[in-house]
Amino acid sequence: MKNFTVIAHIDHGKSTLCDRILEITGDVKKGKHQDLILDSMPLERERGITIKAKAVRVIYRGVVLNIVDTPGHVDFAYEVSRSLSACEGAILVVDASQGIQAQTLANVESARKNKLAIIPVINKIDLASARPEEVEKEIQTLLGIKDRVLRISARTGEGVEELLDAVIGKVPDPKNLTGDMPSALVFDSHFDSFKGAIAYVRVTGGEFAIGQKLKFFSTDRTYDLKEMGYFGVEKMHSVRKLLSGDIGYVVCGIKDLKDVKIGDTITPANNGVRSPLAGFRQPKQFVFAGFYPVENAAYTKLKIALDKLQINDASFSFHPEDSPSLGPGFRCGFLGVLHMEIIKGRLEDEYDLDIVVTKPQVQYIVDGTTIDNPIDFSSGGYDRVEEPYVLCTVITPSEYMGQIYELFEGKTGKYVQMSYINPSRVIIKYELPLRQMVEEFYSQLKSSSKGYATLDYNHIGYRQSDLVKLQILINHSEIDALAFIMTRDEAVRRGREILEKLKNTIPKHQFVIPLQAKVGKEIIARMNIKAYRKDVIAGLYGGDITRKRKLLEKQKKGKRAMKMIGKVNIPADTFLKVQSYGD
Repeated sequence: MKNFTVIAHIDHGKSTLCDRILEITGDVKKGKHQDLILDSMPLERERGITIKAKAVRVIYRGVVLNIVDTPGHVDFAYEVSRSLSACEGAILVVDASQGIQAQTLANVESARKNKLAIIPVINKIDLASARPEEVEKEIQTLLGIKDRVLRISARTGEGVEELLDAVIGKVPDPKNLTGDMPSALVFDSHFDSFKGAIAYVRVTGGEFAIGQKLKFFSTDRTYDLKEMGYFGVEKMHSVRKLLSGDIGYVVCGIKDLKDVKIGDTITPANNGVRSPLAGFRQPKQFVFAGFYPVENAAYTKLKIALDKLQINDASFSFHPEDSPSLGPGFRCGFLGVLHMEIIKGRLEDEYDLDIVVTKPQVQYIVDGTTIDNPIDFSSGGYDRVEEPYVLCTVITPSEYMGQIYELFEGKTGKYVQMSYINPSRVIIKYELPLRQMVEEFYSQLKSSSKGYATLDYNHIGYRQSDLVKLQILINHSEIDALAFIMTRDEAVRRGREILEKLKNTIPKHQFVIPLQAKVGKEIIARMNIKAYRKDVIAGLYGGDITRKRKLLEKQKKGKRAMKMIGKVNIPADTFLKVQSYGD
């Protein structure tokens, strides 16, 4: 038996390679299936990324192969690390035309931490732009090897059988970590409306049998083992026993997916192991945003949709919140910006919802209290504010180094390291506030490098920062949905930009509307929306001038009263243009 995964940068051909492997093993018929078999969600196919881990068992040359297909994005780094813990080997796929990318480095580091046998392979050698010799040197330098690197075309199938032979020859047999004492690692899960929570497991010792009472260490609860088995291409196959080294699933009638934690250890309650396997921790949410229905009547529909999504994704959270500006909605927490975009996309595609998503925020620590909403950020009177930082790794052609350095310095980044992969490609590392990452940084990076730079990042903890809350006032009233946390230097520029957008978005009224940007008690920017002047003397033709003066004086008094008690009508699209994520 061989347990392995396929890791790669986005669009380097990982899922296509899995398709060819399944054809060669005879588990699917060539030309009789849709592409990207393991990426079964519509959003995965649309975006060309893997969102949920998949596992499938096949047989090649009489050897059982368990393939674990994992997400590759940094937002799902913890889930990926747990999936890698279920394997002994990894196929590292590198595009023959693009070469080593940022996520390639991250994937190699994860595989090495889990002590996997890494089998590098150069894909897409059939492309006219392929440069396999150069890419082979890059891989050899990265891995510190001199061996020849396999070359394949996942699209045509060329070289894939040779790759499978290398897997059988180089990937070690599964390790038994607990001897005859039954234990298993939970590396993923999903929810079935009939069976309940289904845990994906790698058996790390002993054997499991139907009827055992299983203990889940993270919750300290016990459940009866009702069903177990392994994953086929199209369906799950139930078995009576799972042995050490097997990758499969267990069903215990668990009604809430939150009770199944990724990285948890399960064991028989009576004669199992006494302590969990090392490495378990709770996935941490780093990005927070408000989700509001465009129409208030859709609030209940949005709540039902979020409930259903959370059943199959316990790594995001939500709770109700009410905004005077946007109405009733929900404050949601995510693993990262991509995770947020996936949830937003699923709400729109699968549940036909129109929603307003506020700009993503990170979690701050203010005088020891954790907050994730600018509304809760004090306008003054605090002693210490800390914000999360990340280590960014960018790989770019060397001709764009200057623009990327300028981008990082403009974001208050701290230089860490620079090194060359080859004379034309460079690795740049910077430390950066996560707050800067979740806004428009990625698009700015692509713009600075004309699309050639790739980015990966990981969290490195909290650091003290000089941050303030920028508040926007319309007609002297604070707008809760237009509150932002940023540095003092950013506040003036950003405040003026927001006021300019409001000035061009809010329609004129019959009185002057003051727009103000405030930090603490200080007004840092101000603009006015001019009054719409109604021509009250248009119907007068000739006559005494005093008649016109009386009408104009009456209008003036009315405008003064309206300025005092008048209500500004703010169109819904104002918040979309000024506050929505993606602006």
